[in-house]
Amino acid sequence: MNFALLSVLGPFAALGLILIVRRASAVIALAGAILALIGAITGFLSIALANSDPVNQTGLLLPGLPGFPLRLVFEPLSVLLILIVAGVSLLVLVYAVGYLAEDEGKPRFYLQMSLFSGAMQLLVLAGDWLLLLAAWELIGLASYLLIGFWYKRKGVASAATRAFLTTRAADLGLYLGIFLLVSQTGSTEISRTLQIPTGSTPAILAGLLLLVAAMGKAGQVPFQGWLQDAMAGPTPVSALLHSATLVAAGAILLIKVYPLMPPEVLLVVGLAGGVTALVTGVMALLQRDLKRLLASSTSSQLGFMFLAVGAGSVGAATVHLLTHAAMKSALFLAAGILQHAYDSTSFDELAGSGRKFRRTFAAFCLAGLALAGVPPLAGFWSKDSILAATFSSPFAPVLAPLGLLGTFLTAAYIARAIRLLWQGQPKTKEDFERGSDQNSESSGSLPEPKKVAGLKWMGGALGVMAAFTVILGLAVEPGASFTGQSLPSDFVSLGAGLLAVALGLVAGWVVNSGKFPAALQKWAGDGFRLKNGFGSFVVTPALALARLAALLETGLQRLVQGIGKAGLSGAGLAGQLETLLGRGISGVGRSGMMLARLAQLIDDRGISSAISALVKGIRSLGGRVRRLQSGLIHREMALTALGAGFIMVFFLLFR
Repeated sequence: MNFALLSVLGPFAALGLILIVRRASAVIALAGAILALIGAITGFLSIALANSDPVNQTGLLLPGLPGFPLRLVFEPLSVLLILIVAGVSLLVLVYAVGYLAEDEGKPRFYLQMSLFSGAMQLLVLAGDWLLLLAAWELIGLASYLLIGFWYKRKGVASAATRAFLTTRAADLGLYLGIFLLVSQTGSTEISRTLQIPTGSTPAILAGLLLLVAAMGKAGQVPFQGWLQDAMAGPTPVSALLHSATLVAAGAILLIKVYPLMPPEVLLVVGLAGGVTALVTGVMALLQRDLKRLLASSTSSQLGFMFLAVGAGSVGAATVHLLTHAAMKSALFLAAGILQHAYDSTSFDELAGSGRKFRRTFAAFCLAGLALAGVPPLAGFWSKDSILAATFSSPFAPVLAPLGLLGTFLTAAYIARAIRLLWQGQPKTKEDFERGSDQNSESSGSLPEPKKVAGLKWMGGALGVMAAFTVILGLAVEPGASFTGQSLPSDFVSLGAGLLAVALGLVAGWVVNSGKFPAALQKWAGDGFRLKNGFGSFVVTPALALARLAALLETGLQRLVQGIGKAGLSGAGLAGQLETLLGRGISGVGRSGMMLARLAQLIDDRGISSAISALVKGIRSLGGRVRRLQSGLIHREMALTALGAGFIMVFFLLFR
């Protein structure tokens, strides 16, 4: 057995045990995560040491549909990705032990987290479309449950529903794309379906359809709004969902199907990522809530991965996926500690909190500067490769400016967040009573934080994750080589990127976002949604269509029930008529039987007896007559004379 399979079996085994035991859920979930990490490390080492060939891979066939077996593929890219997922999942669960120390719903939380992790590992290892689709649906379900974990709180259930419906609408592209690929090749094996000629119409259509699904999961424009709604869930959920699992599934899908995409589709991919990096970068810059800023940042950084794929560098997208998992997890884990301390993620409440939680603030700064692309931190190496890819791309005049502007905005919103957490101060009650401008980043007294339960668990996980944001830069080049990819490099893009980072840091530190128009800030805070965002244009019409379908179904059901009732009534009447007819037929039958018996009786005792008596009489008379015909003349003459005498007497008497 390939030990990498433990990365899937570990979380699912933990899920089953939690369902059965319902105790020590944290211990069981951690044990499953540790087993998954051991399996991922073992699988990674087995591929790395077995053969230096980057295409070296093994597979495992599982029972599936007739003629369509399910496949797990263990190859360099998949084992690298399961290692990322397993490592982040374990650290997030360690963090959750402290974060949920006083929460009553721990068994449900760890059960759902185990489902989430196991499903993501299954998606990464899937070698056929059926298995990938099943894993895709499972992570969608698990994310819905986790976002709505505190479903009793106001607005949480609706936020989870909006996030679920938005991603489900985009998932239609995945279904149609898979159907097109399978119908063209007659196989569900991913590697075989990607052998369709790149420039053919099916390849272009399938590429665009799969891009829609990837954009939905990765929160790309116009699907960016659901990531804002996802902030209703616990911080460990956000840390996992925004780093190595749900949103990463969109980038992983693009990386898997890259060989299928012709240049026309790659240009669309790059434009989608570049526009998203800009739009969501501005969203993050104008946010007044820390977690919503990080959510906007997630869409922006996934946009960089799309930009890299569009520029033709899968290796750059892969290594940024690797570094982003650590950087974004660390940022969310730090935000969760501050949220626990101040019962808020609003900058009005958290501003200046970094001075109270210096270690947490230091970890946040490391991860943030790495995300901004400050050398020699991890994000610098992956983002530099993306910029180099855009500069060397055939679409450089379009993609390179988008990459540089996105880099500038990333540095700007990170610098602003760091400044507010350290230097800024929230307004006092008196400030609000005086009606001061709430859009300004004003000063006031810093409130005292409350004691954070489970801080050791949370701080330990955060410290390890922050350390990875420093050292993962060393793994960028080897990681790309391990997957058989090369990272582009260019001195012009390097210099331009560093300049964009420097300008962004200065702008974010100096510029007060309160100077921007209030309407623009509010629009950015809502995710630049038109009306209610994507929900107004897709979700609401879909729900209206669903309600119409429900009304039609109800009407048809009532019609069928009415026809059924009428049929039953008619059947009852027909049954009664049939009973009466049966009784009549039975009566006629009984009468016929009686007549038959009477006829038989008359025949046996009447006619037959009379005929028998007549026959006997005739036979007797014949016998007597025969005796008269004796042949004796004297006797016959005597009889004649006797007869004549009787006749004469008769005539004499009756004359």
